[in-house]
Amino acid sequence: MLNFSFNLPTKVIHGTEVVSKNAAEIAKFGRKAFLVTGKSSARLSGALADVEATLNSLGIEYKIFDQVLNNPTLDNVAAGGKQAREYQPDFIIAIGGGSPLDAAKAVAVLAVNDIEPQELYTNDFAVMPLPIIAIPTTAGTGSEVTPYSVLTLEDLETKKSFSTQDLFPKIAFLDWRYTASLSRTVTIDTAVDALSHLVEGYLSRRANDTSDLFAKRGIKLWGECIEALVKDRIDGEIRDKLLVASLLGGFTISHTGTTFVHALGYPLTYFQDLPHGRANGLVIGQALKFTQTVAPERVRNVLTLLGLESLDQLIELLNKLFPEEYTLTKEEARKYAARTAQNKNVQQSLGEVTEEVLYSILKTSFTLVD
Repeated sequence: MLNFSFNLPTKVIHGTEVVSKNAAEIAKFGRKAFLVTGKSSARLSGALADVEATLNSLGIEYKIFDQVLNNPTLDNVAAGGKQAREYQPDFIIAIGGGSPLDAAKAVAVLAVNDIEPQELYTNDFAVMPLPIIAIPTTAGTGSEVTPYSVLTLEDLETKKSFSTQDLFPKIAFLDWRYTASLSRTVTIDTAVDALSHLVEGYLSRRANDTSDLFAKRGIKLWGECIEALVKDRIDGEIRDKLLVASLLGGFTISHTGTTFVHALGYPLTYFQDLPHGRANGLVIGQALKFTQTVAPERVRNVLTLLGLESLDQLIELLNKLFPEEYTLTKEEARKYAARTAQNKNVQQSLGEVTEEVLYSILKTSFTLVD
């Protein structure tokens, strides 16, 4: 007998020109919008221009907050929340990669709750967050269909998420054209983040038959993009597949969460300034070698779906995508392993993931120096 619950509250509209073609969907949310984005991605992608044209055609007033950092902090979202609270919009439109989308969720809370940003982590708000329309411009985080907002906590020197069911965006507009301006490097970094979500969700203690459907379909789609990523033949069809794979990854982790791979990636991003997806990609191969000892069939299924014959092939693939040599000091590796061991995501992982296991993964994934 199967026992599980599954909820997909976000309406997904996928295709080309989805913003302009679905203006009526936007109009339902009110007459005043607050746009949350970063400095460049929304403009370079063309997404912001499409949104502005559509809002203007609808006669919807709007204000743009384009100050989201690459790794948004509590102070960063507090600034956005203050502007939104003063502007009093009816809804939020989030445009960009994972950072603007995650920041927008915090802004949606702070726009209607006059609280300190640290109080976001109570996951209990007097006023329901403003509704969010999410428009991804990268194919990586899947944040457009998750209730998570991952922010950088500078005092704790790490990243941490907060989450409530009310933070699921109401609508996600997916148009691969908004990812077309991405460089190959960013495309790979974000694509590997999507792969990490799919694989971690499938290898999570919280996985169930329904989440597995999304994860397995997403992994297979991602596998169909491998040759194009390696040979830099990333056309519209490949970008669309990556975007859908990222979406399916978001569906998956919205119910399973992530595992120790993400937890291990957080200190690598915070201290080594590695892009989030790359940080995950540098450790996931060795992480799967550990998971293979406790869930060999599941790991084998991942490889089969990717069209690979062994974990060594996966590691070789990741080395091709990230060919630069990365080093850590032994002291850094010990520090990151210790921090990761305290992360709640570790408890969602298969097997007994100890500090020593984490150190061993870093030791085999990086060149360690004294």
